[in-house]
Amino acid sequence: MSSTTAAVGETRHSSVGPMIIIGILFFIFGFVTWLNGPLITFVKLAFNLDDVGAFLVPSAFYLSYFFLALPASLILKKTGMKKGMGLGLFVMAIGAATFGQFVTMRVYPGALTGLFIIGAGLSLLQTASNPYISVLGPIDSAAQRIAFMGICNKIAGALAPFVFGWVVMSNIGGFDKQIAAAASTDEKEALLNAFAAKVHMPYMAMAVLLVVLAIWVVRSSLPEIRASTDNSERAIGHAKGSIFSFPHLWLGVLCLFVYVGVEVMAGDAIGTYGQGFGMTPEDTKHFTSYTLFAMLVGYVAGLVLIPKVVSQHKYLAISAILGVLFSIGTYATTGYTSVAFVAALGFANAMMWPAIFPLAIKGLGSLTETGSALMIMGIAGGAIMPQLFAHLKQGHDFQLVFLCIMVPCYLYILYYGAAGHKVGQHTKG
Repeated sequence: MSSTTAAVGETRHSSVGPMIIIGILFFIFGFVTWLNGPLITFVKLAFNLDDVGAFLVPSAFYLSYFFLALPASLILKKTGMKKGMGLGLFVMAIGAATFGQFVTMRVYPGALTGLFIIGAGLSLLQTASNPYISVLGPIDSAAQRIAFMGICNKIAGALAPFVFGWVVMSNIGGFDKQIAAAASTDEKEALLNAFAAKVHMPYMAMAVLLVVLAIWVVRSSLPEIRASTDNSERAIGHAKGSIFSFPHLWLGVLCLFVYVGVEVMAGDAIGTYGQGFGMTPEDTKHFTSYTLFAMLVGYVAGLVLIPKVVSQHKYLAISAILGVLFSIGTYATTGYTSVAFVAALGFANAMMWPAIFPLAIKGLGSLTETGSALMIMGIAGGAIMPQLFAHLKQGHDFQLVFLCIMVPCYLYILYYGAAGHKVGQHTKG
C-alpha cells in the first residue's frame, strides 16, 4: 500500500471522532454567524440607525473574511489546522467581549470592531475546518460530510434568533412604545442605555465559553490532515503549477461570493424585507429562524441524495434553479406569502456551500490551504449584497431590487454547477 493510500485509509478510519469535534465547531459558527439577523434589528433600535447604518453589522462581520483569510492560511501553515482552530476560537472570544462592552457603552464603531474581530476568528476557523472536512474522506462525497456540518451549523443558527429574542429582544413592541412616549431626551437615552446593556452579560459569557472551547480543541485528539496527499492534483489530471493554474478554483471563489450574498439576503435581510410590507420588529424578529429551518430540511435532503442518487455538482445546479424560481415567487406575491418564498430560499441554498467548496478545492494538493483561504475571502459577498439591497431599496421597489440581486447570482451558481467546476480539469466529474 502506498503512503498516500495509507494516509487516506487512516483518515477514513478515524473520521468519526474528528467529525464530532468539527461538528461542534460548526455549531459555534452557526450560532455566532446567524445572530447577525436579529442584531440588525437590535442595533437599529439601540443606536437609532437607518437601514443602511444597521446593515453595517453584516458588512463589518463578512468583510473580515476578505481581509484576513489569506493571512489565516499563512498562520495555519505555521500552526497546523488543529492549533489554528484553537487560535480562531480565542480571537472570537476577544471579539465577543469587545462587542459586548462597546454596545453597552453605545459606541457603534467599537461594536462594529468587535464584530470584525469575531469575523477574523471565524475566518481562521473556516479556512482550517472546511478543507479539513472536505479531505477527511473521498472528495466526491465531501458534500455529504459538509451537509452534516451544515446541520450542526443551522440548528445553532435557528436557535440563535430565539435565544437572542428571549434574552435581549423580549417585549420589543412595548419598548418601541416606551421610546415613543419618552417625555425628554434624557429619559429616552436612559431607556436606550438600559436596552443596549442587555447584551453585555450574554456576550461576556460567550467569550468565556469560546476560550474554554479553544483549550479543549487544542488538547483534543483531532488529527492533522495533509492536504498535499489527501487532495492530490492527480485527481484532476493536473501537473504542478501556481494557484493561478486552477481556473475551477477562481470560478469557485466567485461562486461562493455570490452564494454567501444570497444566503445572507435570505437569512439576515428577511426581517427588513418583511418590514417593507409594514410588518413590525415584533412580527419579524424570528423570521431568520424560518429560513434556517428551511435550510435544515435542505441539508437532510442532501444527506439522503448525495452522492447515491445525484452527484454534488448536479445537486448544485438543481438548487440554483430552485433559487431562481423562489426568487421569482417573492416578486410575484406580497405579504407573508412573499416572505415565505424568501424563507424557502433557505432550502435552495442549503447544499450550495457543501457542493461549491469541495468542487473548487478539488485537486489543489499542497495549495489546498491557499485555495481554501481564497474561498473564505469569497464570504465577503455577505457584506456586499445586503448593503446593495439597503441602498437600492431607498429609491426603488424593494421587491424588484431583491429580485434583480438574487436571480443573476443564482444563474451564475447554475453555470458553476453545470460546467464551471470542470474548467481546466482533464478528468470527468
